[in-house]
Amino acid sequence: MSLGDDVPRYRGGSRVPGWDDAVDLAKDPSQIPDPATTHVPPELRAEIERHMAKYPDFRSAAIPALHAAQAVHGWCSPDAIEQVACVMRLTPGYLIAVAGFYDMFETRPVGHHRVYVCTNISCYLRGADELFERFQQEVGQDADFNLRSFECLGACDIAPMVSVNDVYVGPVDLDEVPRLVDQLRAGEPPLPDKQIMARLSVDPNATRQS
Repeated sequence: MSLGDDVPRYRGGSRVPGWDDAVDLAKDPSQIPDPATTHVPPELRAEIERHMAKYPDFRSAAIPALHAAQAVHGWCSPDAIEQVACVMRLTPGYLIAVAGFYDMFETRPVGHHRVYVCTNISCYLRGADELFERFQQEVGQDADFNLRSFECLGACDIAPMVSVNDVYVGPVDLDEVPRLVDQLRAGEPPLPDKQIMARLSVDPNATRQS
């Protein structure tokens, strides 16, 4: 008797049953939260349902739904994931996989001022690394700030640019960083004259030339 003859074999000679069966993608990897015991803020529920209504496949609303929950909770916390899963009738595992894949979802607590400095090629060539260092100096250890360098934010025409709480601002000069940080701390709009929405190419009613 040769080595291994006493080991049970399945289809194709494998020792693993079902190794060549198709994966059941509809099978729940975890339990869907019970609506009777999962509290969801009414405004968040309404926003998630609005997103779900936009798509033929409601699962396509997972990204905007997670963004909505992150805006409420400050990050994709376990409670945020649970609430989105409850409304969308998806498993938390499904949504955790989505949140863990995309870079703009926060999977840990962060400061509520989101400052993302683009450091990709166009911004890099115009001093993005120095700009990021200047932000680090100004922000310091302030826990209210979530300061990150970002690979690309898709606004090369205003390099070097920064996404500030989802508002694109640029070009940002080094000497403008202290004012921008002070504006955020004071609850004011960041560099209003340099926001992308102030460009005529974006808003016909804007006053700034593109």
